[in-house]
Amino acid sequence: MRRKTINVSVGDVIIGSDYPIVTQSMTTASTLDTEASVQEAIKIIDAGGQIVRFTAPNIKEAENLQNIKDSLRNKGYTNPLVADIHFTPNAAITAAEIVEKVRINPGNYVDRKKFEIKEYDDKTYNDELLKIEDRFIPLLDVCKKHNTAIRIGTNHGSLSDRIMNRFGDTPLGMVESALEFLRICNKNDFDQVVLSMKSSNPLVMVHAYRLLVKKMDEENMHFPLHLGVTEAGDGLDGRIKSSLGIGSLLNDGIGDTIRVSLTEDPEFEIPAAKKIIDKTRILNPINKDDHRLSEYHKRSTSAVLNIGGDNVPVVLSSSNVLFEGNGPDYFYNEKELINNKNERFPYFYSIKEYRQSDNKSDIINFVSLNKETITNSIMSSMPKNVVFVFDFHDNETDFRGIFNFFEKQGITNPVLFKKSYKEEDFEKLSIDASIDFGTLLLEGMGNGLWLDSDHHHERINELSFSILQNTRTRIFKTDYISCPSCGRTKFNLQETTALVKEKTSHLKGLKIAVMGCIVNGPGEMADADYGYVGSGKDVISLYKGKDLVKKNISSKDAVDELINLIKANNDWVEPLI
Repeated sequence: MRRKTINVSVGDVIIGSDYPIVTQSMTTASTLDTEASVQEAIKIIDAGGQIVRFTAPNIKEAENLQNIKDSLRNKGYTNPLVADIHFTPNAAITAAEIVEKVRINPGNYVDRKKFEIKEYDDKTYNDELLKIEDRFIPLLDVCKKHNTAIRIGTNHGSLSDRIMNRFGDTPLGMVESALEFLRICNKNDFDQVVLSMKSSNPLVMVHAYRLLVKKMDEENMHFPLHLGVTEAGDGLDGRIKSSLGIGSLLNDGIGDTIRVSLTEDPEFEIPAAKKIIDKTRILNPINKDDHRLSEYHKRSTSAVLNIGGDNVPVVLSSSNVLFEGNGPDYFYNEKELINNKNERFPYFYSIKEYRQSDNKSDIINFVSLNKETITNSIMSSMPKNVVFVFDFHDNETDFRGIFNFFEKQGITNPVLFKKSYKEEDFEKLSIDASIDFGTLLLEGMGNGLWLDSDHHHERINELSFSILQNTRTRIFKTDYISCPSCGRTKFNLQETTALVKEKTSHLKGLKIAVMGCIVNGPGEMADADYGYVGSGKDVISLYKGKDLVKKNISSKDAVDELINLIKANNDWVEPLI
């Protein structure tokens, strides 16, 4: 049921639906540093990465890819290499003669983003498309000659002014940015193309990829897709955010190669990527006519106490361990449920038990559902104080279909997602749970999580809250957007991100971005309250939203300056001691 694509050859690795999903990562060393780049590439390959990418911001670094390639080949490593290009078409042409694939960003391959607001009539718009064609065709000619593939890699944070003014900062804008270049490829009989639609927001990312597939189908295009959530961050949140976006699409049958972008050493991305692939189960891909395909629609529900209605999703747990000051909204033992007001309710029932019970609550009842017990007659007779519990022990259940049934029948009872995990590996548990519930939460379905774990009882609340945080359905802590670093970064991104988190993690609800360079930094600032962006060697620029506030700050002073900026805008609160 995987989406059918053409095959794209990247050296001896083939990307497409006839072949297994490919894993890849990107080095963080300067591409001018041959030895460091080679050693990082080897670590990625030894971890299981099949493709390795390097940044090539100028011709000099593009030329040094030959030295890197020669060194790897001499050491017996034959994995295909990719050059990552922004702003410099000539560097792309140079790299295309050396490596097996070139990634270009359609938002800045020809354009110089000025954040200008202007009207584009059809003539002006088409004139700019002709300029793109003039700059892009020479790269296609070189790629044809050297059997080099191309990735047209759209980033939500770096759309051109032309796209922003005509289509806005939207999934449609991302799709049209790629299609401008893809149509030129088709016109020039070049089909060795992979596409991507990356965003730091999994919801935007999922909608953009789905819309791209729909638009390509309308134009009889069937190119493979590279999946990734950009600037996902590190640790648990980075893995959850990536799993939500990538896993949701893989379960739709969409995606042929993936990268998990973590603010960590690149070889750590590969095990996470493999676990996401292993979890993939293509059961019920979203219908292309579904209104949730490329827009968010929160399911309308009635409120039962603090569950459903306009309330944020709740967390139920057998563990009362606090995480970031948060305990579960409902704690349960073997016989009853207890909410934070210490009110006690009966434990949850099967439908049969509920109908036969003399111990129902007048306030709230939890009733377990599965696909066999959902019928029109049963559901329509349920009172408004019933909360449905979907138990995920049955992985074959079409939960999206159940919600569509509820919508058609006007059933508005809130729904909780419940699952108990036996997984010993916490990283795999986090990835599995994120994929289990991610699609439904990102599509506006579900009013809470009820998770349990045989081996990670003390961390299950952290996982539940973090899944809700990264679906942006319940914000309980600071939200960080941080890139995985690359050769363009001129300061220690991992140390800086850790320091920013240490100083600001108590600022609930704020979104703070820590970005290595200006390629995506200013654009991603539109989705963040504050931005910390590398602008040179050990030099930082600070943003409020997408507005540059202060530049050329020494990196040793920049975190303190960031705190001063937050204070100046009255968003600072002193941490609790």
